[in-house]
Amino acid sequence: MYFLGPHVSIGGGIHLAPKNAVSAGATGFGLFLKNQRQWEAPPLTAKEAGLFKAAMKETGYPVEGLLPHAGYLINLASPSADSRQRSIGAMADELRRAALLGIPGVNVHPGSSLRQISHDAACDLCAESINALHSLVPKIHIILENTAGQGGCIGDTFASLARIRRGVTQKKRLRFCVDTAHTFSAGMDIRTAAGFFKMVDDFDNTLGLPLLAGMHLNDSMVKLSSRIDRHASLGEGSIGWAPFKALFKDPRFENIPLVLETPDESKWASEIKTLLNLYIIAMR
Repeated sequence: MYFLGPHVSIGGGIHLAPKNAVSAGATGFGLFLKNQRQWEAPPLTAKEAGLFKAAMKETGYPVEGLLPHAGYLINLASPSADSRQRSIGAMADELRRAALLGIPGVNVHPGSSLRQISHDAACDLCAESINALHSLVPKIHIILENTAGQGGCIGDTFASLARIRRGVTQKKRLRFCVDTAHTFSAGMDIRTAAGFFKMVDDFDNTLGLPLLAGMHLNDSMVKLSSRIDRHASLGEGSIGWAPFKALFKDPRFENIPLVLETPDESKWASEIKTLLNLYIIAMR
């Protein structure tokens, strides 16, 4: 089964997220666990968690089909010790929210050197931050997302993510998310099925496909190797439909969250229908 859906709003309460996903015809979805542009948010209550779990049961979504995204202010690789500690605290809050909701992991960007330290040094700081988080919050997986490489961001190559992993003590708790738009902007040409599978082989050889915990499916508004993060609706950008069609004919991508972060909400239902139909046809 493919867990496919958009990154849905939690406006009005996190318990509304599953119903928002249903309205798009989703089989899985992404969400924020709190306001993504603020450091702090009111604590998640047991009542709110209960309402969310009830909504999940009512709509039939398994927690394995969800991919929460941590806040955008978090920088686990910051060269500033104060900023890094604040980021660790904010990420720990995200992980505790996931635990209360029964969600197994949280996706986060690895962070940025802010062009003040070397790329490798920033990767090593990110690993140190992850080790601290694993000590603070048990069990929940941290899921690192590859980046477009803009603004000193690390994680723009699978080798960069592998360096971070080498510095992590509890390696079994670290997973990865591949964003197609970021991959393309960082320089991997996935505009054909062959290019897409070359990228998959690179991930498998560098990190191992069993560590892939989810994907963000986005076309790109910018050109190959632009190192700019700008998403487009599927088939309307520089990438095109080919890699997405290839993905939905490959059973290796079943049973992990596949989240649309495409910008036009009115097209989510048609994007989901198109991709799931490819799967249905491939299974015949």
